[in-house]
Amino acid sequence: MHTKPSVLVARAVFPEVLHKLEQHFSVESNQDDTVLSAEELARRLQGKVGVFTTGSERISAALLAQCPDLRICANMAVGYNNFDLPAMTAAGVMATNTPDVLTETTADFGFALLMATARRMAESEHFLRAGLWTRWSFDMFAGAEVHGSTLGIIGMGRIGQGIARRGALGFGMKVLYCNRKPLDAATEAACQARHVSKTELLQTADHVMLVLPYSAEAHHTIGAAELALMKPTATLINIARGG
Repeated sequence: MHTKPSVLVARAVFPEVLHKLEQHFSVESNQDDTVLSAEELARRLQGKVGVFTTGSERISAALLAQCPDLRICANMAVGYNNFDLPAMTAAGVMATNTPDVLTETTADFGFALLMATARRMAESEHFLRAGLWTRWSFDMFAGAEVHGSTLGIIGMGRIGQGIARRGALGFGMKVLYCNRKPLDAATEAACQARHVSKTELLQTADHVMLVLPYSAEAHHTIGAAELALMKPTATLINIARGG
């Protein structure tokens, strides 16, 4: 009788995911959703050929040495900072991720944060819920304009491009971006965005959004010197990936 290979699902997932996996594998699932320690993860991976991970499980050289049967780590995330890729390559363990699954969703949230910050939505809600509102005032929580303003995007990957399209096409914004290298002309035209220096972007933009992955080069992209370049009325939205 054929025995299904065994896999571990390291964190809670939807039942539909387990059902699909169970058609092909013998599945052990951590539906308690507790974060497994390195020791517990290694213990549960004994005899497993695969593991379905999230960002909280670190796949290190030390762990791989304890799990000789492991052949694939499938990360339920866009990033893979939790994977030691050289060690996995040396051990012959495949790594996968989900690179485009959250592009438009993250762009939505980024733009929502921009609007909430510019229009002071969180501040005004807290003010109202605290029972501090007594009467209308013409300048109360007026905030900053979004429509027709200048948006500066630092990091113009897939998510940055999605935010640029929302700004330019949906809100008539002038879009500037700063990137390691300019986009091709067709992509720039689709986003209605113009490549500028970081200094020009910071000095010009009414709203600045950080949309770049963590790297040594990107460490401390914004500090005191950069803040000093920005307009005193500008907003700064950070949806960049941490290290």
